[in-house]
Parts: sequence; C-alpha cells; structure tokens
Amino acid sequence: MNKLSSAQRAKILHLLCEGASLRSITRTEGVSLNTVTKLLVDAGKACDAFHNETVRNVSSRRVQCDEIWAFAYAKQKNVATAKAAPEGAGDTWTWTAIDADSKLIISYLVGGRDGGYAYEFMQDVASRLANRVQMTTDGLKAYLEAVEGAFGADIDYAQLVKLYGETAGPKGRYSPADCIGARKEAITGAPIEKHVSTSYVERQNLTMRMHMRRFTRLTNGFSKSVENDGYAVALHFTYYNFVRMHKTLRMTPAMAAGVTNKLWEISDIVALVEKAEAAQPAAKRGSYKPRQPKTTPAISK
Repeated sequence: MNKLSSAQRAKILHLLCEGASLRSITRTEGVSLNTVTKLLVDAGKACDAFHNETVRNVSSRRVQCDEIWAFAYAKQKNVATAKAAPEGAGDTWTWTAIDADSKLIISYLVGGRDGGYAYEFMQDVASRLANRVQMTTDGLKAYLEAVEGAFGADIDYAQLVKLYGETAGPKGRYSPADCIGARKEAITGAPIEKHVSTSYVERQNLTMRMHMRRFTRLTNGFSKSVENDGYAVALHFTYYNFVRMHKTLRMTPAMAAGVTNKLWEISDIVALVEKAEAAQPAAKRGSYKPRQPKTTPAISK
C-alpha cells in the first residue's frame, strides 16, 4: 500500500493550515482527495487529543470568548430541501476562548449555539484555568447561566453588548447592520471596565476565516460534514498555538503562555499523527467500516 512520507504529510498539512482548499492541494501535490481528507481527519484527532492533554493549568488574567458561524453541507434554511443531507448538516458554531495577553486559544468547541453548548464550553474553559480571571463575552444570553454554572462567584465577568442600527445605504443580500455602539455590563465580581473587550477574540475569528478554507465566505469550500469541520478546527488551533509565530509577541501563543518552551514546526504535528498511528493496531484488509456521523460533534475542547 502506498503511504505518504513525513515530508509529504508536512507539506499537505502546512497548506491546509494556510488556507488552501482540499482540491487545490490534490492538484498541486498530485494526491487523491481521499488521501488529503484522511490526513486531515487523522491530524484533527491527534491535535484534539494533544490540546486536551497539554493546554491545562493556564495562568491567565483576562479571557475573551466568542462564537463564529459556519455551516456543514448546507445552510440551515436549505437543509430541509437539500439532497441526501447527512445528519448534523446545517449551521455550525465554533466557540473560542482566548487569553488576551498571550493570545493562546484556551478552549474551543464546535456545535450549536444554545445553552447546552454554552454550558459545556464554559465547563471546559474553567477546567483549563489555574486562577481567577476577568472574562468578557458578547451579549448572548446563554453565557449567563453557563458562566455561573462553571465559575460560580469565582470570576470577574462582564458582557460587551453591541448595539446595531439600520444598514446605511442600499441594502444588499449580505449587508450587515451597522454597529452604532456598545454597552459594557458587569455581571459577576468586579471586572475592570477598560479591559471589558472582545477585540482579540474577534480578531481570531478573522484569522480562522483566513487560515481555513472552509470558513471563507461565498465559496464552495465549506465543510461537507460537521465532523470534518471539527477536525479542521482542531488542526488549526494546534498550528496557531504552537507553530505560527505571532507578529506582535514574536513567539507562538503557547510559548508566551508558558505551555511550551520551544518553537514548533509543522513536522511536530506530523509526529503527533504518526505517534497516534503507532498506538493503534493495524487494520485488517476489508475490515474498514465507514465512520457514522453523530448529531453532537465529537470534536470539542
């Protein structure tokens, strides 16, 4: 059986992490679409397990949280009429928590945008922090109970509620409402007003759209399954935290946060994949069974 070399894997993963689409990689690297997809899945699983184990006991002062929209297979409004839509098709939301100082992604979760996902997300954020923090989220009501359930009174929590007005000029299909201001609301503890902000986590949303082709708007590169969307997110955040140099910090977020003391290379992510492969018994020929989609994505944290 043909097998990609470590160098080939590194090149493909680097292209994925820098925003190349699956099909563009198949054309430039001369490999099949299934090969690239399988590598993405394997890398996503390995990166998710690594993040879950490594990004723990993080010392932070300020944490910002937000959600970013995408969709799998079809937009939610089109799922009912879509042909052979898989389970889990429709709108997906990626929840992220970033340390405002080191820019480390502390936690992430791919799924819906409701109270259940908010609660699960905040429980994970709380489990990874080493100390009391000041947290800022947007005005999503689901955060209120989720933050209280995860932290109780041991947090300084505020919401930045944005105020929107009518769209200026002629209204187009993708014209967003104009943000005319924001209101800072202290919820728990004594948050410092000047630090009530979601600027860094919203900038991270832009980074995600630039570095993952499936998050680019108005293209056909969107995820075809929610599971693959989760694997791409897991790969991206390991690359972002450990490999990609932050221009302002002049080091990676993981180094700035003290999670690691070395600058990673893409080959280190390949090593995670190969380590995971070595830990699994070789599959017998003809024993492969298609992975069954789940209603709730397996990828989290």
